[in-house]
Amino acid sequence: MDMLKKLLALIIFVALAGTSVAAESVRIKDITAFHHDAEIDLIGYGLVIGLDGTGDGKSTQFTLQSLVNMMERMGVTVDPGQVKVKNVAAVMVTGKIGATNKPGSRIDVTVSSVGDAKSLQGGTLLLTPLSSIDGTVYALAQGAVSIGGFNVQLEDGNRIVNNYTLVGRVPSGALVQKQPPETGNERDLYLSLLYPDYTTASRVVNRINRDYGLTAYGVDEGTILIKVPDTLSLPNDRMNFISAIGDLRVAPDAAARVIINERTGTIVAGQNVIISPVALAHGNLTVNIHNRPIISQPNAFSDGETVVTSESSVSVQEEKARVIELPQVVTISQMAAALNSMGATPRDIIAIFQALKQAGALQAELVLL
Repeated sequence: MDMLKKLLALIIFVALAGTSVAAESVRIKDITAFHHDAEIDLIGYGLVIGLDGTGDGKSTQFTLQSLVNMMERMGVTVDPGQVKVKNVAAVMVTGKIGATNKPGSRIDVTVSSVGDAKSLQGGTLLLTPLSSIDGTVYALAQGAVSIGGFNVQLEDGNRIVNNYTLVGRVPSGALVQKQPPETGNERDLYLSLLYPDYTTASRVVNRINRDYGLTAYGVDEGTILIKVPDTLSLPNDRMNFISAIGDLRVAPDAAARVIINERTGTIVAGQNVIISPVALAHGNLTVNIHNRPIISQPNAFSDGETVVTSESSVSVQEEKARVIELPQVVTISQMAAALNSMGATPRDIIAIFQALKQAGALQAELVLL
């Protein structure tokens, strides 16, 4: 319940504080990127080793084949039928690289299991080439995987899980081998909004033109064309011009958006989120499964053996549905107060927001991570 109160307090704080935040101006460089700064998505296939019996099963043939091929390239001949891969997991490695990432610099990568591994906790990613969609290799990834959680399997069949353990990160785990090419020319610069919006784009264009004359033109909701003045022909002048534009301040328009991370139970809502009149009923169905060991002891001086088995017990508890009515349009802070009165948990709130979106009552974009 303490966690719920903190979460609801955070939602209310974000909603109430949003009005003042939206009015504050931010630097253009913080909400845009020049086209030569555009990022390229990278992907690669690799192996994570060093797992404590939580890797892929023997039925995952691509993990077995990958391990055998790797060993053979290192000069070790192995029999695939004798290889166990429970300490190895096949993963897809993803990352992003920009034109400012020079060879020798490092970028973060994300590691995701593609087999039937139970956890990537404690694993190490082996050297993995990362390429773009055209097959060009831009970086090599390797390092310890951080998952920010744990997955403990007990002998009696019970399990303790904290967060999602099949996706992890390798901070600064990829070494850049090749720099992506820059786009554009000496006279035309293209500025891309990180979050495309016509209102924000218009404000950026007007702010630039106010200081430098008619040099910025809106192409669409996410792109702005900037004509470099003829007087700024030297490279240093062009660099100073780009730097000065980045330091100009505008007030971006905030879209109505609710961000939900189902793995961690995190919810972040913007100030413009509106909920239409709706009636909401919610009830919890709790199912508890518990394994109890049963020991069968043989009689004295007999040839019998002690046998340990387990007996599973299942109990179901269903709470009475709680109903709240929102007779008029409400904000996210008012909705948070209503959910607090219901005693909803963070997982409940996630399900409720998804249902509100399906019903057409949530007037905002719902983003699931």
